[in-house]
Amino acid sequence: MEMGRLIRIALGVVAAIGVTALLVGGREDPSRQTPPGRREVVFWHFWGGKDRAVVEAIVDRFNASQHEHFVRAVAMPGHNLDLKFFLSVAGRAPPDLLNQDDPIVADWALRDAIVPLDELATPEEYARLQDWLFPAAREIGSYCGQLYALCNGLDIRALYYDGTELDERGLAPPRTLEELDLIAEIITPPADSSPRSHYAFLPDPRRLWAWGIVFGGRFFDPARGEVTADSDQIVHALDWMASYSKRYGTDRVAAFRKGDQALSGAAFPLLQGRYTFVMDGQWRVPELAAHQAQVKARGEQPREYGVIPLPPPAGGATNAGWVNGNFFVVPRGCKNPPGAWAFAKFWSGFDNHEADAARACAEGGWIPASQAVVRQPEFQSYLRRYPDFALFVELAASPNQVPTPAVPGAAYFYSEIDRAAQEAMYLGIAPRDALERASQRVRARLTALETEEN
Repeated sequence: MEMGRLIRIALGVVAAIGVTALLVGGREDPSRQTPPGRREVVFWHFWGGKDRAVVEAIVDRFNASQHEHFVRAVAMPGHNLDLKFFLSVAGRAPPDLLNQDDPIVADWALRDAIVPLDELATPEEYARLQDWLFPAAREIGSYCGQLYALCNGLDIRALYYDGTELDERGLAPPRTLEELDLIAEIITPPADSSPRSHYAFLPDPRRLWAWGIVFGGRFFDPARGEVTADSDQIVHALDWMASYSKRYGTDRVAAFRKGDQALSGAAFPLLQGRYTFVMDGQWRVPELAAHQAQVKARGEQPREYGVIPLPPPAGGATNAGWVNGNFFVVPRGCKNPPGAWAFAKFWSGFDNHEADAARACAEGGWIPASQAVVRQPEFQSYLRRYPDFALFVELAASPNQVPTPAVPGAAYFYSEIDRAAQEAMYLGIAPRDALERASQRVRARLTALETEEN
């Protein structure tokens, strides 16, 4: 939803029924009352399921670590966290801290809805923080060269593969894009028109954000403030992705992809035997290990799986891809900014809290935002338990891991690129035409947002 409209809706709704009625969806433990003499930190987060227990354990450890502040966590699962936030701002009752994973930093910073970190940190802290963070973590939290958010965990994508299938065929994991294409044709010959229940590999239109970077492109040039999603490198990436639809038949590929969406819950298509190669995130590493342990417990031999960086084309970028992550923001006008900053540092690991963050990342299966956390013994123990996780940590330190551009309307930007990829891959529209039209729409939106603010 366009941000100006979101704010107007929030103001109207608050005027009609009040902020308390609309924020009743947040869930908290009534037993967690702030002790006398402590300053409360109201913390909103989106975590649910098993992750919510991890979050509550982190909160408990922080609360036990000192006697000045007391974090009261409120789970805000589901959608519309943006709307709930602006409702709280409009009602003059914002939380002290939010954990987010949507590309909202630029939108909220532009509207002065969040406090820049140099207002929370000392000058010495702020300078040290810039060097402490991984480049991707720093970029996720920045807008116009200034940090507005403190990243506490990264999500990286890489290419998982069925090692048992490759071994059976006498094939090695690909090191280049050309090798991936060759393996795909060997395992899934295009000339075979029989019904398929398995493909070696099919690009996902949602992953143009990753492959565009692998091809050496960038979707936005911050130095010039220009949308570059229709640059040659991005066009070539989409050309390559669309070539798989042409090779196997657009309708058949689209139908097979639709079958992926029909899988129950968060089922991993690699485990369903649908693919030899699947791009996915680090959270699949423990899932694969658990699956293999279950197979062994039945007395059977499990399949072997592995993971590699996204293989680049000739002249492309190594250890490259799209990255996102979780981060803390402090709302403008909240009651306890110092307490919010203290808890954000505790969880992320900054300012001598690396051991605390290492424990949190090991419990949650999260990639730290800093190499200083990675080096901690508890996280190193986690990597020994899950060796394939180490690749994702290595990729997190790469300057070629690039997040969604930090511009106002970033969510719109993201969806328009997805739309262009789907048009090229499933509707037969020329990749350059699809990307040029998407870029024009994004440029128009950015211009409109700038005009609205001025």
